[in-house]
Amino acid sequence: MHLQPERATLLRRPALAGERSTGRGHMSTYDLILKGGRVIDPSQNLDRITDVAFAGGKVAAVGKDLKAGGGTEVRDVKGHIVSPGLIDMHTHVYWGGTSLGIDAEEFCRTSGVTTAIDTGSAGPGNFAGFRKHVIEPSAVRILAYLHISFAGIFGFSKNIMVGESQDLRLMAPRDAAEVADANRDVIIGIKVRVGAHASGEQGAAPLNIALQVAEEVGLPLMCHIDHPPPSYEEVLDMLRPGDVLTHAFRPFPNSPCTSQGKVKPAVLAARERGVKFDIGHGKGSFAFKTARAMLANGFHPDTISSDVHALCIDGPAYDQVTTMSKFLCLGVPLNDVIAQSTINAAHALKRPELGSLKPGSVGDATILSVKEGRFEYEDVMGEKMIGDRRILSEGAIVGGRWFHPKRTQKFAKLKTA
Repeated sequence: MHLQPERATLLRRPALAGERSTGRGHMSTYDLILKGGRVIDPSQNLDRITDVAFAGGKVAAVGKDLKAGGGTEVRDVKGHIVSPGLIDMHTHVYWGGTSLGIDAEEFCRTSGVTTAIDTGSAGPGNFAGFRKHVIEPSAVRILAYLHISFAGIFGFSKNIMVGESQDLRLMAPRDAAEVADANRDVIIGIKVRVGAHASGEQGAAPLNIALQVAEEVGLPLMCHIDHPPPSYEEVLDMLRPGDVLTHAFRPFPNSPCTSQGKVKPAVLAARERGVKFDIGHGKGSFAFKTARAMLANGFHPDTISSDVHALCIDGPAYDQVTTMSKFLCLGVPLNDVIAQSTINAAHALKRPELGSLKPGSVGDATILSVKEGRFEYEDVMGEKMIGDRRILSEGAIVGGRWFHPKRTQKFAKLKTA
């Protein structure tokens, strides 16, 4: 099912309560109002109990006691958090097209993600299929980093792992530049994977090629890093302002911190010049030991992401809100965790219309709760951590419309005048 925001009805009469001007002398009612939630929107430094209204697929108003018109759907979200729609900066959602792919809509429905960023599942050789069969029909927004490899990420299962960057014959700079240029509405950057597993004996050579493509098309680059070679420092030294290093809190080897628990100088220098650090949890790329050391030094990630795919969706990554919960339990304040999954991601993507509940922004929101108790979390090294809180997704609004047709009973519809 593809959700298209319905156009609000244009009226030629004086405005009533709950209506807004279209800017051309017409009035339209709100399509949806979320009543009485704790609105946390780091883009506005907002954290208070208030209402959020949507109209025409966008955020229409944030304020107390917003009035509904006759056709307005009103949901009571008291006792819950309303945040901008969550952005997962690292996913693999080319379901049916790659072995890593998961179903984007089902994932977003359960994890509260309204924008999934696919990071290189498809390359220039198969991006057209990804766009036609997955991105365009999806009810949730899917944006993509295009892989520099012609075939994208193709050789992964429980029994086989083939690094697509190990063979330079698969690097397709001209094709990648053409496809990226032709699909700028959904392609937001170039992806490359380097490390012993991904690029083998080629080391940083695929990164050099990918950087040339990113420079040619004027887009940021996201770089995966695993075991050396190349080293963490070598990769960082090649990245430009605005480029993203994912798997930034990975375990040794190629950890961002020293054995004494200090942040490596190359990491600090890269942040100073504007390189972004993304978590990209996944199956092998996030360690509690690394996270504790980095946070103790005051080095927080720019963005939190799950790197969810077929081999980690049942653990240890699970989903976006579980990854966010780990940082909450590691001592990162809730508002910062939300910022790292909303406005920070929007800035990294250069999509200012996302990650915010400012009026005029895209009409996406996530309804969250924070449960207290005793919860077990795991990292990719098998370390277990007991946390006292867990962030849960309770619902989502996509394009100004309620996205959970099978789970609406939790939030009662309120009667309108």
